[in-house]
Amino acid sequence: MADAAIIPDEAEVRARWGNFAWTDENQKKANEILARYPKGREQSCSIPFLDLAQRQVGAETQTQGWLPVPVIEFVARQLGVAYMRIYEVATFYTMFNLAPVGRYHVQVCGTTPCMLRGSDDVLAACKNKGLIKGKTTPDGLFTLTEVECMGNCASAPMVQINDDNYEDLDYDRTVAILEALAKGESPKTGTQEPGRHTVEPLGGPTTLTAMVGDNHDYRGEWGA
Repeated sequence: MADAAIIPDEAEVRARWGNFAWTDENQKKANEILARYPKGREQSCSIPFLDLAQRQVGAETQTQGWLPVPVIEFVARQLGVAYMRIYEVATFYTMFNLAPVGRYHVQVCGTTPCMLRGSDDVLAACKNKGLIKGKTTPDGLFTLTEVECMGNCASAPMVQINDDNYEDLDYDRTVAILEALAKGESPKTGTQEPGRHTVEPLGGPTTLTAMVGDNHDYRGEWGA
């Protein structure tokens, strides 16, 4: 289960983020997002506006980003709705961070499929690299969170780090990814299983094998 965030001191937060406004680039993006929705339905872009704001905070702090209260208030003003309507969205979705996180937000799935496939080893690897659940490492590099299912059950266990998924993990593979990120490298995303491309069966497909290299039309063979 995702850990509850500890919202930072309000006075300090307001001193830092009270004058938050879109950058010129993000103002253009915000205009494009808002144009997708009909007049009177501006609240419908709460999620993309919050995501854009969190990314701007991340760019300014060299982290994965979070949503200080004044930033949530800014989004509410931009959309012309009550602050509470936007706060409800920000607190509902775990994609939004309500407290500062590190440069890399390591979200480990601990739901049943990942647990049965070894998520405890993934968490052990994180722990042995100095990561503590709900905390940010002293160097500001990593924040560790245990979360619910993120839909990669066929390639469990997995973690999401910022915008990328890393799948088919074990202890050593997790350590390798964390060490690469710490060095400023970009480790391979997706499955870490050699020879596996996405989530096809280990050892290769056993059905619809003619589709492997071509868009084969089976309909004639099935009498369709």
